[in-house]
Amino acid sequence: MAKETFSILLVGTQMATGGAQKGLLDQARWFKAHGCEVAVAFFYDKEGLHQQWADAVDFPIHNLQAYQHGVGLPLQIGSLIGGLWRLWRSLARGKFDIVETFTHDSNLLGLPLAWLAGVPVRIATHRGEIENFPAWRERLHSWMINVGLARMLIAVSEQTRQKAIAEGVKPEKVAVILSGIDPLDAGSAAPRDRVRRELGLGPNDLFLLTVGRLMVQKGHEYLIQSVPQIVSRFPNALVGICGDGPLRASLEDQIERPGLLGRVKLLGMRADVAALLAAADVFVLPSLWEGLPRALLEAMASGLPAVATRVDGIQELVAHGVHGLLTPPRDSDALADAVIQLLENPRLRKEIGEAARAHVLQNHTVEGMCRKYYELMLGLLNKR
Repeated sequence: MAKETFSILLVGTQMATGGAQKGLLDQARWFKAHGCEVAVAFFYDKEGLHQQWADAVDFPIHNLQAYQHGVGLPLQIGSLIGGLWRLWRSLARGKFDIVETFTHDSNLLGLPLAWLAGVPVRIATHRGEIENFPAWRERLHSWMINVGLARMLIAVSEQTRQKAIAEGVKPEKVAVILSGIDPLDAGSAAPRDRVRRELGLGPNDLFLLTVGRLMVQKGHEYLIQSVPQIVSRFPNALVGICGDGPLRASLEDQIERPGLLGRVKLLGMRADVAALLAAADVFVLPSLWEGLPRALLEAMASGLPAVATRVDGIQELVAHGVHGLLTPPRDSDALADAVIQLLENPRLRKEIGEAARAHVLQNHTVEGMCRKYYELMLGLLNKR
């Protein structure tokens, strides 16, 4: 008799505020709501979120404690072995039907243990290029998928699927399921006014927003380089960069140059991203590479017109001139021109924002994404 529900363990690398983590928890909540037995495990808690997350859901979230920051190699090896042992114990005790791993690292660490534990369906995911990912680990990752440690590798966009194939994964082992989101709730119009006042914005000022970790991938330096051109045309424009990360100090140095002081603000990590989106006039994503960025999906779903770079999955998400404006990566002049084009034309901003919102709500919902995962997993489970 075919199964209609199953037990599933979803495995991520680190507890942190990021798109992969939000996507994992979205799936966990959906599967739980649809009658599945759900558990979640992360290899370590990077941002001290474990208790907060565990209190907010009705399924177990395990911190495997497989990594400790700032300790020597012997202690780190001990932590990793301990984390792998805790994952093995969960797999052996849980008798899961399905394990899904959410990053290359969790694919590499979790899939062999799931295979050894006899978990019948093992799903890996590919979310795009990884900065400084060693070539040998990439080859090992592809080999593991090809030999069957994963029944299927899920790519978040067709461009990501093509990247996986270029890395050596057999085409028949890779399927595409587009990322989905639930639109953020900004509440009433009050958050827009409140956030704009907090940022020192007047009613006629223009607020450009980007959201993402301060790392090379996100291309913040090119957005900052574009600011002098933007403010020369619109002196009342302010750029807000929401997020934190290893490049904060270098970006602060860049912002201190003449012409940028007071025009760019590093907002740090914020819990009120929905209110920031409601307060913004244009969203900008100057990434150098992406799988299918959640920050852009959330901005589009909020009805914000966006300027983004023509890379990877963004090209599949945004039709230029319809759902947003696309520019080449690493091109601050083109980025400035596109932003100025939107700022000069409020009607175009409105049209693009409305089209973007409709596009995301039709094609990139959590319901649609999880339904496809569910059907794939049931199919693989019932074909055993």
